[in-house]
Amino acid sequence: MKIYTKSGDKGDTSLLYGVRVPKYDARVEAYGTCDEANSAIGVALSYMPQGKEWEEFFSVFHVVQTKLFHIGAELATPAGKEVSWKIEEEDVELLEKMIDKWDAELPVLKNFVLPGGSQAGASLHLARTVVRRAERKAILVREQLEVNPIVIRYLNRLSDFLFVAARYVNHKLGKTEPPLHEN
Repeated sequence: MKIYTKSGDKGDTSLLYGVRVPKYDARVEAYGTCDEANSAIGVALSYMPQGKEWEEFFSVFHVVQTKLFHIGAELATPAGKEVSWKIEEEDVELLEKMIDKWDAELPVLKNFVLPGGSQAGASLHLARTVVRRAERKAILVREQLEVNPIVIRYLNRLSDFLFVAARYVNHKLGKTEPPLHEN
């Protein structure tokens, strides 16, 4: 199977079910940004240490990356068509559970922090900002078409999850994000 199809050489692409749209279509922007977020998470994970103590962390992130892929599929499904995978309430609940678990181990935030710390932590902060953009793009799609409301909630919660994950990683690695300068 060839990796290139040449079908998009004139500036359009296929949604699921073969519906063709311009590459600047809001749905393409939204699912493409989810793909960027997924890649940014992959980069962050490549900086993570390995070992038994990180197994749960990697396991949760495997689920998160899979769910981001599913969100992309939902956003790439034309109106009136069935989606193969659907984000559900328990997906949001998993993020909340992990946020609460990791946050309980962190020092209380007393001020804003700047993205940084370890390479893994800084990369998770970057992934968080890409997820925020994906959320904005999905909301734009929702203005035009029906979007599973849990997709928006998941992306919103995912950015919170990534913020806490970045702090958690930095804390475990003995690094801290720089505080916001007061002036």
